[in-house]
Parts: sequence; structure tokens; C-alpha cells
Amino acid sequence: MAKLNDELYLLQKIANKLIESYESDNKKFYPKIILPHRMHDFIELHLLQELMFPRQWIGSIDKDRTYKGLLELFSILSKVTDRKKAFNIINKLIDLRILLKTDVVAAYAGDPAASDYTEIIRTYPCITAVMMQRFAKILYELKIPTYPRELTELAHKITGIDIHPGAKIGEHFFIDHGTGVVIGETCEIGNWVRIYQDVTLGVLHFEKDDDNPNIIKKGYKRHPTIGDNVVIGAGAKILGPLKIGNHVNIGANSWIQEDVSDYTTVFITEHPKLLKKSKK
Repeated sequence: MAKLNDELYLLQKIANKLIESYESDNKKFYPKIILPHRMHDFIELHLLQELMFPRQWIGSIDKDRTYKGLLELFSILSKVTDRKKAFNIINKLIDLRILLKTDVVAAYAGDPAASDYTEIIRTYPCITAVMMQRFAKILYELKIPTYPRELTELAHKITGIDIHPGAKIGEHFFIDHGTGVVIGETCEIGNWVRIYQDVTLGVLHFEKDDDNPNIIKKGYKRHPTIGDNVVIGAGAKILGPLKIGNHVNIGANSWIQEDVSDYTTVFITEHPKLLKKSKK
């Protein structure tokens, strides 16, 4: 009983810290109207949305609801790992929220169609996908099997954005539109990176296992490293363990399989020619 009371006390303490985080938000994180509380079948997503952005998803800051949400998430995590790791994960939610707020800022800064932060949080698929990936990354780093991938695959199903939980993503990350985006396990992405739909940060070719050539080799660097302040246009394919420097622009539909230096723009110089033929 003493251990349970200690755990409940710690959860309450983390809930208080989340409340402090909510109350420190600037006014851009306040909705202009009270939006309906939308339920989701996928409970982890529903809980994370409420815990990360309560004003947008339940319409207000509710201390009791925050505590109950933490307790419910802790209960779920305790079933897939030990209680010590579950608390470790819960304790990282404050930092997770700080990071996600930078993604909202980046979306507003990078999309002329964005009207306010609430619209971004409620409707942009990148926020759902990146929130789930950043949360799953915490579990992945604790070497919890299967479950992190399950979380990101759910986000993939909902948003069309496929980000492996192992990918390392810096702050102020924005995926515009998002459908068809693929980001591989060993990909590393810097700060203030913006990418568009149908972008692949993937593998150029696979190595075979040394002991069994019928098995693809695992556990080695095979995806790109992207620097800071990079824009990657729609349909671009960046393949292999190459390096894209800082302040780089990659044009739409570019095929990149070699390093790109800092302050470089890469684009296709010869586009396919269109032929017009009359139906008459």
C-alpha cells in the first residue's frame, strides 16, 4: 500500500508540473473558440492529445482530468513494461510537450494557410504523426519491443505519414500536407526542417547479413542525416546514409544519393516536356 501511495503522489506531482506548463503558454496557444471534445478509438492518442494540449482537446485546463489522464496512461504503460520504466516515460511528458510546441510554432511559421495554433493542433496530420513518433521514441530508447512501432503505425494509418520510432528528430519540425512521407529508423533530422508530401528519407540499398545472406542486415546506419534549416520539396527522395548540410533546399522530385554541402540548392534542371494532342 505504501508503494502505491508513493506512486500516486508522484503522478500527482507530475500532473502539477503539467498544469504549470499549461499556464505558462503564451496566448497563441489559447483557442479562439471552445471546440468540442473529440473522442478517439485509439486511447493512447486520445490521452496524449489531452495531456499535451488540453485547451484544444477538452476546452480547458482541468487538474483532476490531467491527473486521471496520467494515471490511465501509466496503467497502459505498466502493462507493456515495468513500473519503473513506465514512470520514466511519464516523467518525460513535460519535455515532450515543450518539444511539440516548437513543432506547432514551425507549422505556423512555415505554412501561409495556417490561421492559428489551434487549427494546427486540431487538424494538421503532422502534429498527430510527430506527437506519436516523439512519444514512441521515448519507449524505443528504453528498448521496449514492438509497442513503439505499433504506436507509429497507428499514426501512419491515420495520417499517411510513416515515421519509424527510431528516427531522431530535432525541434521545430514541420511536415506540410504529409501524405506519403516516409522517414526511416536511422534517419537523423536537425532543427527547423520542413518537408512536404511524398518525401522519402530512406535506404538506397540493403546489405546482407554476414552469417546468412538470405537475411537483410540489421542495426546499421542506412538512412540520411539532415542538417538544420533544410527544406525538402514534394516528392523528393533522399536515399542512403548520406549527409544533407545546413541551410539546404531540395527541389521537388529530386533524387539525392550523395552528400549535399551547406547553403546549397538542389533541383531538377530538365523537366519532362508535355505533348498536347487534339481529340478532333
